[in-house]
Amino acid sequence: MCGIIGYTGQREASEVILEALRRLEYRGYDSAGIVIMNPELTLHKRKGELAEMQRTLPQINGHVGIGHTRWATCGKPSNENAHPFLDCHGRIALVHNGIIENYMALKEKLQNEGHVFTSQTDTEVIVHLIEKHDKGDLHQAVRAAVAEIKGTYAIACIEKGSGQIIAARKENPLVLGLGIDENFVASDVTAILSYTNRVKYVMDGETVVITPEKVTIYGPDGEMVERSSQTVTWSAEDAQKGGFPHFMLKEIFEEPQAIHNSLLGALDVIENGEILPNVQFGSIKIIACGTSYHAAMVGKYALEELAKIPVTVELASEYRYSPGAKEFPLVVLISQSGETADTLAAAREAKRRGCKTLGITNVIGSTITREVDEVFYTRAGPEIGVAATKTYLTQLIALYIIAIRIGYARRNLSHDAMWNELSKLRAMPGAVQSVLDKAFDVEAAVDMLVPARDVFYIGRNINYPTMLEGALKLKEISYIHAEGFAAGELKHGPLALLDSTTPVVAVALTKDHTYDKMMANISEVAARDSPVLAIGCEDDKELPQVADLVLRVPCVDPLYSPVVVTVVLQLIAYYVALKRGCSIDKPKNLAKSVTVE
Repeated sequence: MCGIIGYTGQREASEVILEALRRLEYRGYDSAGIVIMNPELTLHKRKGELAEMQRTLPQINGHVGIGHTRWATCGKPSNENAHPFLDCHGRIALVHNGIIENYMALKEKLQNEGHVFTSQTDTEVIVHLIEKHDKGDLHQAVRAAVAEIKGTYAIACIEKGSGQIIAARKENPLVLGLGIDENFVASDVTAILSYTNRVKYVMDGETVVITPEKVTIYGPDGEMVERSSQTVTWSAEDAQKGGFPHFMLKEIFEEPQAIHNSLLGALDVIENGEILPNVQFGSIKIIACGTSYHAAMVGKYALEELAKIPVTVELASEYRYSPGAKEFPLVVLISQSGETADTLAAAREAKRRGCKTLGITNVIGSTITREVDEVFYTRAGPEIGVAATKTYLTQLIALYIIAIRIGYARRNLSHDAMWNELSKLRAMPGAVQSVLDKAFDVEAAVDMLVPARDVFYIGRNINYPTMLEGALKLKEISYIHAEGFAAGELKHGPLALLDSTTPVVAVALTKDHTYDKMMANISEVAARDSPVLAIGCEDDKELPQVADLVLRVPCVDPLYSPVVVTVVLQLIAYYVALKRGCSIDKPKNLAKSVTVE
């Protein structure tokens, strides 16, 4: 989603802001802009790539400024709708992430009072509200303005003649970067890691006054808030490509280490109850969106197998609208960024219904960590590519650990059985590395998919949701229409669409109890002349007889097979997109952190 950066200090603000905006590009955007105080407020913004905005940017000297990358939600992409925005007199500049739900009513009122608008955005309402309330104290003007707003926001604004930045937050992330004689505000810590690793996170309803010397946080009641800083443990270099052509490929190859990191301390979690010390609940509901939803579906199989507890999975965007039952399940909420708007809303609804909540996220200090009772961090490290790869695998690892924890605590797993399952998990980094060692086989095999308009993905049991995730990856970055199906459902409609122009990606693993059924399904597909790219075990001699091409994976326990199969599916999507010349790290119309509903 949109990116915010603000700087006040001794450096040239334009250089800092442009560097930060480059690091925020991965979030997805359609326009970019910057305002520097010099001593007037000098504004420059453009539709399109950040490089285009930078190419046309005049030399602007100054030590205070704000910048923004916009992803259109209200008002089409254009120069006029790009951020930042100025008030009528050019005294106040503002950038904003989020959605203002009552902006039409506010805009009409402001226009009647003589305010002139230059865009079709909801954001411009905020800067005019601040102008209206400004009596010489910008901080108080911001507080008065946001009090009139209904919706969500993270904002940063500056005023001509002042070295301070005012920021405010409601349900959109903001982080403060702390330096020496300089300070920062950003929507994402990635933006500021080149300059500082000391941060403070802004909470809902808070406002902040930022000067080169200090940052002062105020609570919703206007009282000062004391908050300790945190140290970010990964560096700006961790977020660079490291010699890979794309972040996505780099992050796929980082998966063995990411899984290893997520397994650190797993024994304590499982045996000593560092999470879920009390397992007195009769069922579990897992809530998520997009890729995280597919992880949730895999988690359902793992939890029901290892913990012997009933599990339901629900889309976060639908959970709030369901009537809710009288039971009180453990509600597990999964969000890679910890800022997914629908998942956060679901967390609040679950709490309102009286449910115990557990969050799974990759981002320390993110909003979901403050909305749930307990948190499990996936430790994947920074993920820049929009298409989730290593964060998805570490979500699976988290769900397996939680499943073993609950199974052990409920005595469905003995101590020896718990150790056996944990040993299988500990073998996953090596199994994934063996898949990555054969990445060139995947690159060669995807030629059958490159010209396709439609591709089917089929699997059974725990690899049904795995194939849903594989199809999502292909459509996200290659723009090929792809659909995942439970293979047993082919006869109920999808077979009508199969012919020689519709490739099918199928998974059939010899140790899986669904193997014979999958072989029958693949034969069924081949009989319709559809080319079949199959994923099978290293020792399988039968699969090549029914599939056109076979990609091999280590023959792991079927319960954990989604880990290795997923890596193949990610590589398939990557190499297809590469051969089609697509924008892999920044696919069109998509954003990394979906902070609006």
